[in-house]
Amino acid sequence: MGKRWSHVIGFDDGAFERKHRGDVLLVGAVFADLRLEGVLAGKVRRDGRNAADTIVRVIQRSRFVSHLHAVLLQGVAVAGFNVVDLDRVHSELALPVIAVARKLPNYTAIRRALLEQVSGGRRKWQLIERLGPMEPVASVYVQRVGIGLRDVENLLTRLAVHGSLPEPIRVAHLIASGITTGESRHRA
Repeated sequence: MGKRWSHVIGFDDGAFERKHRGDVLLVGAVFADLRLEGVLAGKVRRDGRNAADTIVRVIQRSRFVSHLHAVLLQGVAVAGFNVVDLDRVHSELALPVIAVARKLPNYTAIRRALLEQVSGGRRKWQLIERLGPMEPVASVYVQRVGIGLRDVENLLTRLAVHGSLPEPIRVAHLIASGITTGESRHRA
């Protein structure tokens, strides 16, 4: 595996009402191997375009920035259709970025929603298309930038100890949902 990939951050967004417009909580759980080392938080706009900016900013301003080896995301979009520019996050942080999903998304429905209902949807769809289709690996599906599939498999297999999702994403989900709804939910 060449690199150890021991320090990883996983991001997930907090729950929000369907009719909510405005900012949504984004939580990052920083792990050293399987130990939670810290929590980062920021705000992203519902269906906006600031997800990459927020992720880069909260990591760069943190004390963890020099230790991180990879960034994991619960899917390629947060706060509804705030699509993360994985290439930009990778470029600005010089870290591999992996979007993880339990099941294959319905790209036809996503494309239709973006192009017909979401402001800036064409640009957002282009970001998703540029990544190519999600790849099955380690019982999940991924889109990745800056890391080979074998390294992704090794990393996710090592970090997925309580189900198919890696611990940094699972814990980020629990923290975000606990803060936004008052009680965490088990599934990310």
